Amino acid sequence: MDEAARTLFASGAQLGMSLIKAALVFAVGRLTIGVVDRLAHGMMERRKIDPSVKSFAGSLIHVGLTILLVIAVVGALGVQTTSFAALLASAGVAIGMALSGNLSNFAGGLIILLFKPFRVDDFIEAQGVSGTVKEIQMFHTLLQTPDNKMIYLPNGSLSGDVVVNYSKQKTRRVEWKISVEYGSDMEQVRQVALSIMQSDARVLPDPAPAVVLSSLGDNGLLIVMRAWTKSDDYWDLYFDTNRRIYDAFNAAGINFSFPQLVVHQPKER
Repeated sequence: MDEAARTLFASGAQLGMSLIKAALVFAVGRLTIGVVDRLAHGMMERRKIDPSVKSFAGSLIHVGLTILLVIAVVGALGVQTTSFAALLASAGVAIGMALSGNLSNFAGGLIILLFKPFRVDDFIEAQGVSGTVKEIQMFHTLLQTPDNKMIYLPNGSLSGDVVVNYSKQKTRRVEWKISVEYGSDMEQVRQVALSIMQSDARVLPDPAPAVVLSSLGDNGLLIVMRAWTKSDDYWDLYFDTNRRIYDAFNAAGINFSFPQLVVHQPKER
């Protein structure tokens, strides 16, 4: 009994020391990861690394160091790291199959960084959602929507599907479609519409604004107004001009058309 007690005590003491050592390794490792993350971030800031590359590299460094920390903690607990590595290798195929989607997302992130279809702070539309790119991480890209929601999109889907980048070009064409009633003076409509666009400093003079009769609709004449502006001014110009069109057309006596139905009643015999 005494021998069993001494053995149990020695084993408990050894286990306690292993746990203390593992806790110290974990604490120091977490502190080291935080320091390395800050140093890497500061270095990339000083070198003015592209924000897209910076967020991806930061995520990659953090995940890599965390994996190394887990291996170090396991070693501190007394588990042979070579045996642990062999166990990981033997389970690698199964893990790879289980994480095939994430591996695809990782490859997609590399493709995004290489070909740069979009960057951080670009406004894009993809997978049925639109928003401003805030981060490009290892597996996901973070979008902030105009109503302040954060959306995580898999990099694999983004790299292999259609992405509309509204920030790629410095200028965009704005278009307004208006329906006026039949019998309207087209030259008057054209002059009023042109004056609305030409009087706004956000409308670029080249290419020049244009007003065209697009089609003869069922309920009225479809007028299309087109102007070019800076990408940053697109939505402000669009909404402001909507209000100005309504006010200016009413002031000029130009009537908007609306859906209507004409009923003919046959004369009684």
